[in-house]
Amino acid sequence: MYCRHYCHASKPLLITILGMARILFMGTPQFAVPVLSALVEKVEIVAVVTQPDAPAGRGRALTRSPVKQFALAHGLPVLQPESLKPPEVVAQLRAYTPDAIVVAAFGQILRRDVLALPPRGCINVHASLLPRWRGASPISAAIAAGDSTTGITIMLMEAGLDSGPILSQRAEPIRPDDTTASLGERLSHTGAALLPETLPRWLNGQITPQRQDESQVTKCSPLKKDDGRIDWSRNAGEIERQVRAMTPWPSAWTVWQSKQLQVKRARISAMQPLVPSPAGTVIGDSAAVCVQCGEGILELLEVQLEGKRAMPASEFARGQRQLAGALLGK
Repeated sequence: MYCRHYCHASKPLLITILGMARILFMGTPQFAVPVLSALVEKVEIVAVVTQPDAPAGRGRALTRSPVKQFALAHGLPVLQPESLKPPEVVAQLRAYTPDAIVVAAFGQILRRDVLALPPRGCINVHASLLPRWRGASPISAAIAAGDSTTGITIMLMEAGLDSGPILSQRAEPIRPDDTTASLGERLSHTGAALLPETLPRWLNGQITPQRQDESQVTKCSPLKKDDGRIDWSRNAGEIERQVRAMTPWPSAWTVWQSKQLQVKRARISAMQPLVPSPAGTVIGDSAAVCVQCGEGILELLEVQLEGKRAMPASEFARGQRQLAGALLGK
């Protein structure tokens, strides 16, 4: 349905074509680092644009993004504009005269004046098989929905959200125990492999971009803290996927004695309770901490009470004897 053929050009051809290209790279989190690393020795990276340093950790100290750390370690110029909207920022980007802009999880929307800068366009490394899961949280969305497969799409950017034509795609199976962290790491390396195969063919006029099938579009929004809140009236399978989809952030969570209780790991239980219980009721004993869902039982494997360290659920239950029979989420 889409352009799924891949370039297997020899190394000399790859270096010859890419070595002449001036690339402006935009990215921020760890997901983008392997992509940048795959390009840094094959093209001229004229500059790296990343998000401003942000507070992180308990001390809330200003922290450099993973992409900034990589760029500085490799002697690449780094730009950190608060926004790409100001004309002076656009002029600064234009002054680098890039042939193309490569974007991987940058974190800002590119306006038309930026999209129009490079003659060979802005190329995005997107973590889904478009048109499924356009938007800011495609990895989490795929896990939460129970998809068996996702992948990487290399696409030309346009004004619409992830709506541009496709240059290439590569699928990646979703494993039963995948979290957003584990799947995201694999997808970052998939993108790092696919981009250097695709980019020279695009720059050399060997790829005809394929429009997306608008009838197959699904969308996802940026994750919010409340997306992690567990609704125990849902079935156990949906909640188990939510736990994995919300790892590492914002983490799936519920309420226990007016405090937030994060569920770090969980699995569907085959347990059959003797007496029906309301959804959210803790059943079982300290050896297996299980919760009644709207349909089915979820066994909690690792939890973290607000202000405390993460621990096995069985250890938590031994220290909270009033947990058995309690109603979570209230």
